[in-house]
Amino acid sequence: MTSVRTAIALLTAAAAVALAGCGGGGGGRLQEPAHGTQDINPHPAQALRDGGDLRIPLDNLPTNYNYNHTDGHEEQTHRVMAALMPRAFDDAPDGGLKLNTDFVTAAELTSASPQVIHYHINDRAEWSNGRPVTWEDFAEQARANNGSDPRYLLGDKNGYQDIAKVERGATDKDAIVTFARTYSEWQNLFYGLYPKETNADPTVFNTGWLARPLETAGPFRVGQVDQTAKTITLVRNERWWGERPRLDRVIFTVTERAALADRLANNEIDLYEIGSSVDLFQRARTIPGVRIRQAAPKAFGHISFNGAPGAILSDLRVRRAVAQGLDAKAMAQRLIGPIVPTVQQMGNHIYPVGSAAYRDHSDLLRHDPAAANQALDAAGWARQGPVRVKDGRPLRLRIVVPAGNPISDAIAKTALGQLAEIGVQLVLEAVPPNQFFSDYVSRGNFDLAPYQFVGSSAPFSNSFNAFQEPTGNDLGINFGRIYDPRITELYRRGFAELDDAKRIEIGNEIDKLIWEEVHDVPVYPQTGAFAVRENLANFGAKGLGDYDYVHAGFVNP
Repeated sequence: MTSVRTAIALLTAAAAVALAGCGGGGGGRLQEPAHGTQDINPHPAQALRDGGDLRIPLDNLPTNYNYNHTDGHEEQTHRVMAALMPRAFDDAPDGGLKLNTDFVTAAELTSASPQVIHYHINDRAEWSNGRPVTWEDFAEQARANNGSDPRYLLGDKNGYQDIAKVERGATDKDAIVTFARTYSEWQNLFYGLYPKETNADPTVFNTGWLARPLETAGPFRVGQVDQTAKTITLVRNERWWGERPRLDRVIFTVTERAALADRLANNEIDLYEIGSSVDLFQRARTIPGVRIRQAAPKAFGHISFNGAPGAILSDLRVRRAVAQGLDAKAMAQRLIGPIVPTVQQMGNHIYPVGSAAYRDHSDLLRHDPAAANQALDAAGWARQGPVRVKDGRPLRLRIVVPAGNPISDAIAKTALGQLAEIGVQLVLEAVPPNQFFSDYVSRGNFDLAPYQFVGSSAPFSNSFNAFQEPTGNDLGINFGRIYDPRITELYRRGFAELDDAKRIEIGNEIDKLIWEEVHDVPVYPQTGAFAVRENLANFGAKGLGDYDYVHAGFVNP
């Protein structure tokens, strides 16, 4: 399933779990993953081979390498840019946040009213062109992403819109950030810092990073982007000031989901995400030298609804009826049950399964075909044979999926059968994977679309852009254009609430409204399972934590 990284405390890190069969033969199914650690084959960096290539598959090349742009704010982009761009805090394996001292050696709350944060940027941090990373990069990032200039097409303005000013401190390496309004999850800001030259110009921000990354500042730099071979090759950054990476190169290659197991077996890639694919799970168990690793991820599969003005699903009564016609629990069991037999429907849009904040609100939108039929009758959609009609228009919905993705295809075909029972005709439209988000989902060119949300360790604030008010081109990632002002008001309260327990309760009140508005239908939490070459260390099922490209490497033979 294609992914978009959202702002949902998008979610928790997890532990390795017992497996009846872990590769190279054997049977059994996964258990529901535990929470709190990662399953990455940990080894001290000095015990690993110096050099080697880590080969990672992608569903598609990023459509925009600017992670802060609405088209770049998704998991494929994040996976690549995590090795290239600075960030103030890392997502920690336990679901929290930890200071990234390679880039920021201190980040201190120096005043609560007004809220003021003092960042000290690592004295050695510099961009790939040799220019030091300074307070001006922080200032331009805050200005470009605060939503005040509609020319910037933003993935997430949350938090940045609350900043009053960014000033120089004692040196160019000191950024003093003063907030106009209290922002409780401030550690989530400056995650994916881009150079001031990009943020200063809306044209560069929107289109300058389409073909390849420009100036970067990570342990790796861009060696080559091959549009024909659909590969991105990263090489060690000779200007890198931190611990030397163990790997020589990280190579990303676009690979169809159906080809992942063959490519791993043929030693062409080093891991793949099993996700909800029974076939990929079964194949992984038969590949010699491969282990199945699992950690509870911050990701869940869902079906997004397009409720934009003029769309059939702009009518809440129709949205609710369609949602009641979908049996998400049966869908989850069909897709995930053969891998994790205890799987349940995802019950929360904001907090992950296994976290203390998680509350299951799925009963607010239960599978109920009888109620769905009654609602459609009341809305004027009358049965005429197998399909309902209103004013001569059939109740026909397009479900858009990325071509070659068997998970999205299975969801769509299951939904097709379920909705036929209530007189809704579902038309499956497979589109090129590299256009799925940029030309279809983010443009509102769909009625239904299955993909997954992937979050960060700031679940409350990072979920806002998925449910924000769509204004012109400022959508955040609310691609379905479904909006409820009550939700915005609750978010405002939560942003100013420094008490974690109170903010969690506000978050769960928001989640109830999201279910009532039928923004989308969550289907299942991801399995967090990966097929990983057994000699790959410090990489694999990362759970809630970030990718660690510095310490990733291969065990000495």
